[in-house]
Amino acid sequence: MSDRDSQAPLPWRDRRRHLWPLALIVPTLPFQAQGLVDLTGSGLLWWWGPFFAFFVIPVSDHLLGSNESNPPDDVMKALEADRYYRWCTYLYLPLQFGALVWACGKWADGTLSVAQELGLTATTGVVAGVAINTAHELGHKREQLERRLSRMALAQTGYGHFYVEHNHGHHVRVATPEDPASSRLGESFWRFLPRTVLGSLRSAWHLEQRRLQRRGKAVWSRHNDVLTAWSMTVILFGTLSAVFGLKVLPFLLLQAVLGFCLLETVNYLEHYGLRRQRRPDGRYERVTPKHSWNSNNTISNLLLFQLQRHSDHHANPLRRYQTLRHFDDAPQLPSGYATMIVLAWLTPLWRKVMDPRLTDHYKGDLSLANVHPPLRRRYAARYAPTSPDTPATHQGA
Repeated sequence: MSDRDSQAPLPWRDRRRHLWPLALIVPTLPFQAQGLVDLTGSGLLWWWGPFFAFFVIPVSDHLLGSNESNPPDDVMKALEADRYYRWCTYLYLPLQFGALVWACGKWADGTLSVAQELGLTATTGVVAGVAINTAHELGHKREQLERRLSRMALAQTGYGHFYVEHNHGHHVRVATPEDPASSRLGESFWRFLPRTVLGSLRSAWHLEQRRLQRRGKAVWSRHNDVLTAWSMTVILFGTLSAVFGLKVLPFLLLQAVLGFCLLETVNYLEHYGLRRQRRPDGRYERVTPKHSWNSNNTISNLLLFQLQRHSDHHANPLRRYQTLRHFDDAPQLPSGYATMIVLAWLTPLWRKVMDPRLTDHYKGDLSLANVHPPLRRRYAARYAPTSPDTPATHQGA
């Protein structure tokens, strides 16, 4: 045996450890826009946020490709306990709110044209949307500090009820027709958006109402997590309007809408058409990695705290982002979230890309899929297999 063969294997280390702070690029987008405007003299760069999100990131994902590596089982516990990774999420919030306050100052000082004000609003909306992702990572944890920070991060979008609905509604009903946050095969994003926004709001309220009634507490009280979350938004927007003037309020409302629409686009692509099957006792099968679309694109996973490894997240909701794993049997998106978000907005292109992929996942048997009810017969006809052992021929949808 050679000396090389007798050496113990090197201990595993996270090769991306020092890259996770790249996620903090996102909350600084408004500051970056100001710097680029000053550098170039072009007011178009107030729109830097959408350009960064939907051009720079997709190109970077394409150039750098995917990373399917997983941490070994024997390091998972230590990796979860490493507080360095937590600070990467904690630091998002001061940058997020610092950028929001700074943006209010720019909206209020009257130096920007209407187009530039809207560009800054869109850039701030990107920050707000990704802040919901940070809240998502924090809100799944058991530590009280992280849960409080999660609610704070949601204040910018007025989407505080997401904390209740996502954890106690979506994770229970995911990939079923009953879940307002699980999109259906053939359902366009534009049809999904009002269904998920209104459905998630109703679900959050009913879940919190039931929780408080079980504990013998009044629904309309400080114990209601939905009301306290919304009150944080009222206080935040009220304070900013008092300090900078009512002129900033329309921009605050618009960036909030852009932020939660960005979230709901991500919801749309994460479970499109996937469905958990019912067991003989009538209950749904347990959630596994095959019930969420997965993506391993390197850059977008770094910027989103590995939200794209959504298959493992739903199978193991308490697992921290640095330990989320890739599964070979999980359905894979063809690209990262930034690219897929744009496809979701372009319905014909989305269906051309994703419907055949979903059909392949179910080997042509769309009776297993979560199909938009009005289109059930149409999809059955278009993707019907020619024989039980032959996958469907893809004709588009």
